[in-house]
Amino acid sequence: MSDRASAVLRHAVPPLRRLLPQVLLGLAAGLSTVALLAASAWLIVRAAEQPPVLYLSLGVVGVRAFALGRAVFRYLERLAGHDAAFQQLAAIRTGVFERLLPIAPDGLAATRRGDLLTRFVGDVDELQSVSLRIVQPVVSAVVVVVVAIAGLAWLAPASALAAAGCLVAGVIVAIVAQQVIAARADRRLAPLRGELQAAVVEHVQALDVLVAFDAAAPGRARIRRLGERLEQAIRRRASAAGITAAAMSAVGGFAAAASMWAAEPLLAGGRIDAPTFAVLCLVPLAIAEVSAALPSAMGFIRVVRTSAERIADAVPDAIPGGVPLPPRAPVELPTGLGAPALRLRGVSARWPHVAGADDSHGGESWGEDSSIAPADLGALDLDIEPGERLLVEGPSGSGKTTLAHVLVRFLEYEGSYRLGGAEVRDLDPIEVRRIVGLVEQRPWLFDEDIRQNLLFARDTASDEELLAVLARVGLKGWVVERGGLGAPVGERGALVSGGQAQRIALARAMLADFPVLVLDEPTASVDPDRADALLRDLLTAAGPDRSVVLISHTGAPRELIDRAISVEPSPSSPVLQYDA
Repeated sequence: MSDRASAVLRHAVPPLRRLLPQVLLGLAAGLSTVALLAASAWLIVRAAEQPPVLYLSLGVVGVRAFALGRAVFRYLERLAGHDAAFQQLAAIRTGVFERLLPIAPDGLAATRRGDLLTRFVGDVDELQSVSLRIVQPVVSAVVVVVVAIAGLAWLAPASALAAAGCLVAGVIVAIVAQQVIAARADRRLAPLRGELQAAVVEHVQALDVLVAFDAAAPGRARIRRLGERLEQAIRRRASAAGITAAAMSAVGGFAAAASMWAAEPLLAGGRIDAPTFAVLCLVPLAIAEVSAALPSAMGFIRVVRTSAERIADAVPDAIPGGVPLPPRAPVELPTGLGAPALRLRGVSARWPHVAGADDSHGGESWGEDSSIAPADLGALDLDIEPGERLLVEGPSGSGKTTLAHVLVRFLEYEGSYRLGGAEVRDLDPIEVRRIVGLVEQRPWLFDEDIRQNLLFARDTASDEELLAVLARVGLKGWVVERGGLGAPVGERGALVSGGQAQRIALARAMLADFPVLVLDEPTASVDPDRADALLRDLLTAAGPDRSVVLISHTGAPRELIDRAISVEPSPSSPVLQYDA
């Protein structure tokens, strides 16, 4: 297991101040289980001797107290344990998210989204077993078994030795049996869940295209095969758990028989009475019940180790080449900068991935089995003046989207890129993105209503402000017709058209108040007859004080822009510039 996976497992263990109450309550519950059976055995046999009822009072009170204590302590142990475990899971998820942020989005383009989601949710959830099913049960079981065996030894050393021998042998056999039956299934369970989730997400996202070309059947067959393999692993793991539980029940019977065999001479010789003999016979059953946590914990160890490895591997050890690194001592831009000038000299960029990505960027899409990646950007000289409308033209594969990602600091660059006089490489990427905003070709809309899709850009905005910005992009009437800001947009904007999605994304960008806006192929999802009208609305809504970089391979009406450049596909080709 790698050092990073070991660190994940250590982080899954709650701190001592939260773990200790859980362990102590587990000890109390386990000791109550053993004491309940001992008190019950003693009470039943002693009552059969028909003594005065006064002699039975202590046993009756003990049975009631231990029965209530077992339930109460078990409940409190679960409550304290889950509270501590869930707090650790929240911290682990936060840590994974913080590790993802520096390389998102372009450093994650080769990551399958469904598998990443499974790591972020399912694999992190599995880590609750570290404290709930491994650390606390093992510690509690070991202490309770030692105390119980010591109690048997105080009554009859031979019985304690016989019971301990059976329990040790039984636990070892149960662990070996579980290893043989379920070891591979335990290790494959989390990866299979990730593969299945990734296959389902990919199939659903491409379902419209697959159905249109009658190609959905292979995807469904693949999902079915993965589901069957996952089902087999789950069944094998469940079978191992059942066999282990049955084995430990049998071990309890053997331990009880061995203890009875060892205690029988003592009873015959009059050195112990009948109630004590009953205690020696039945307490091993309770010890075996508590000991069942040990082989079960071994199975969970395999599962959590696999999940920890997957969580550790969710983010690369080092930030991939091509992804910008935050500077150690970032330069601060002056406040009230407005729309700054952008100066690019000899800027070139390469993507941090080639094959294996599952997403698309600006019309240059690539899939899991594809070797097509967005084009690299050749050496480029470019000036963008404050408030200027600049059109970036060029055929597909010329690096237009790469330029957009350089401008918003998603990609590292070579050369010089200055923002308001400061070299962007010396600025915090987050600060750059507060100035330069990107509206992508296919803007991401959450499966929420219109209000929530706008509020995350400025969570303090009132409904009046939201309607005002929607009016600026020409959507207020449409929103009112749909029932207001509470109207849903569907998953990834399935309930709105491409042009409406672009307008919502622009409204969101305007709420964020970016001084510089980069519009990447805003008319790609719009009919050609309506493209010019949409561009006119978008550029008008942006306002005269905001710089706009319009990226398009189809061009734009010259009266809407101030200047245009043409980016050639070949990195060695010159960049042609001409005035609008």
